[in-house]
Amino acid sequence: TMASEDESGSSGDDLPTKIEGPQPKQAIKGGKKRPSKAERQKDRRDLRKYVNKQRTLIFASRGITHRDRHFMADLRDLLPHSKKDVKFDSKAKLFLVNEVAEMKNCNNCIFFEARKGKDLYMWMSRIPSGPSVKFLVENLHTMSELKLTGNCLKGSRPLLLFDKNFDESPAFRLLKEMLTQVLGSPKGHPKVKPFVDHQFSFFLQDNRIWFRNYQLVKSGDKGSQDVDTLVEIGPRFCLNPVRILSGSFGGTTLWQNPDFVTPNRMRAMRKRGKQDVVRERRDQMKKRKKHQAKHFIGEDELDLVF
Repeated sequence: TMASEDESGSSGDDLPTKIEGPQPKQAIKGGKKRPSKAERQKDRRDLRKYVNKQRTLIFASRGITHRDRHFMADLRDLLPHSKKDVKFDSKAKLFLVNEVAEMKNCNNCIFFEARKGKDLYMWMSRIPSGPSVKFLVENLHTMSELKLTGNCLKGSRPLLLFDKNFDESPAFRLLKEMLTQVLGSPKGHPKVKPFVDHQFSFFLQDNRIWFRNYQLVKSGDKGSQDVDTLVEIGPRFCLNPVRILSGSFGGTTLWQNPDFVTPNRMRAMRKRGKQDVVRERRDQMKKRKKHQAKHFIGEDELDLVF
């Protein structure tokens, strides 16, 4: 009767109701809270964040040879953050390269200057305030010439390896920093793939920078991630630094290579060496004729008998 009705009423009031407001996060094994979807997306955006915005313009002047053109194409393939432009007409007004780079929205520039159809100079500059470096490209071998077995993914990021001799001189420390900023592919660039499978190696020998590109080959074990083999990809080239300027394609000379000899002077020395060989041969022939004339005995009478 009344007691049963009170019991039934109290039982209806004790039923659990829906709790309004934010629900507590579910706990996973180990007592740690599972991150929310917003936090996971934020962490993913941080990994892909494009902070170091480096863009390199690679182009050349008129008069480059077919080998120089293939080398420039190889360099563009190795640098996914690079841009290209048509050939530059003016040879005397190199400061106009800054305007071309600014129109392309690039803060680095690699400019190839060809002279006499034989010599190739590489300008490497930071746009627009500098500094800039002028190199003479020597011992150039493109990837099509070498036919090496190494291979890497196009657009992947390279490791940069520098010789310890770069830290011994302030000039070469500056060159190391410029090579890092110009040739290093920035993380998060739209055209850069998140893989590291090759290595740019820079060695300092005879006051020259020797460049090699290697593939990083991991060991055959499935669980191991150690790199145990380097396979060369190409290209190969040597950079002979000429001078470092304070501005971009101009300014005062911060450093000049005292051991640099121009290619014209080298060719003149080789020609002079060949001329010296011919001159010595002529001098020997003159000395021989004078010796024969001085020690002439005369004709033998018995030569006409038989």
